[in-house]
Amino acid sequence: MVPLPRTDRGPRRRARRHPGEEPRVTVALVTTGGTIASVRGTDGASTPVLAASDLLAGAVAPGGPAVRVVDLLAKDSAVLTLADMQRISDAVGEQLADPSCQGVVVVHGTDAMEETALLLDLQHRDPRPIVVTGAQRTADAPDADGPANLRAALAVASGAGAPDRGVLVAMGGRVLRAAGLAKRSTDAIDGFVDTPGLGRLPHLPARVDGVRVDLVAVHPGGDATHLDASLAAGAHGLVLVGLGAGNATPAVVDGVRRAVARGVPVVVSTRVPEGELSAGYGGGGGGHDLAAAGAVLARLLRPGQARVLLASLVAAGADDAALRAAFAA
Repeated sequence: MVPLPRTDRGPRRRARRHPGEEPRVTVALVTTGGTIASVRGTDGASTPVLAASDLLAGAVAPGGPAVRVVDLLAKDSAVLTLADMQRISDAVGEQLADPSCQGVVVVHGTDAMEETALLLDLQHRDPRPIVVTGAQRTADAPDADGPANLRAALAVASGAGAPDRGVLVAMGGRVLRAAGLAKRSTDAIDGFVDTPGLGRLPHLPARVDGVRVDLVAVHPGGDATHLDASLAAGAHGLVLVGLGAGNATPAVVDGVRRAVARGVPVVVSTRVPEGELSAGYGGGGGGHDLAAAGAVLARLLRPGQARVLLASLVAAGADDAALRAAFAA
C-alpha cells in the first residue's frame, strides 16, 4: 500500500501564484455516481444525485491540487454494463491525453468497483496515477466516509508516491491495487481487500463494449441449465462461480465441454473469498475434471474481475495460450 499524504483541492479557477511559488498540480475528477453521491429521498430510497461540486465541497482544504471536473454518469454501479465501464475508461483516457493532467480520480459505486478498476488497469499503461474511490455510506449519513476517501484519492493522484503502480483504489484509509481487488463487506468502511501474490496482468486496450461474458453460479448438485442458457443467449465467454477451490458437478462439466466445443472459453473462479484455485479434485465434477474439459482456472481472481479479464481477452482476440497465461499471472 502507498501512504496517504494530507491534501485537498483548491478552487477550479486558476489561482494567482506568488513569485517563486510552485505551480499547482491538476487532477481530473471523473464522477459516475455510487453511494458516495447518494442521498435518501422521500420514498426512503438512496440514489446518486450529487455532482462533483457537491462532493468536493465536503472534501477540500487549502493547498491541494486544482481539480478539473467531469460529471460523466450518475448511476448505481450495480446497473453498469461493460459498455458503461468502457465509457468510464474512455473518459479517463481523454483526461490523460492532456499533458497538464497529472492524475485522475474516478468516483464510483462500490458494488462494481472491482470490475471497473480492473478494466482501467488493463486498458491504461500511463505512468500517471489513476485512483478509484467511493463510499460504503451515503453522503447524508452522519458518519459518511466519502469525503475522507475522496481526500485520500486526490492526495494519491496528485502526489509523487504512486507513479507507474497501475490503477489504485483508495478506500477506508488504505490504498490497494486494482488488480485482485474484492469487496469483502457490505458496510465496513475498510471493506475492500487486494490479493497478494497476483502478478501484473497484460495490457489489453481492446474495447469491451460489444462483448458478452456471463457469470454462471454453481451449487451442490446443480445442472447446466444456466450455462446452456448463456450459450443460447450468445455469450462470448463464461465464468463459473465454482465451489471450493474451483469445483462443480458432473452435469456442469458436461456443459463446459459443450461450450468449449463451440469455441466459447470457460473460466472457473470460486465463491470462496480467499485462496488459490487448484485442479486437484476428480469425481466427475471437480477442478481436475473441469480442466480436462477445457476450462481455465482463474487462480487468484474472483468472479467479477475474472469476467472483466475474460471479456478483455475475448475483445483482443486472444488465443487459448494467451488466455491461460493471463489467468496464470
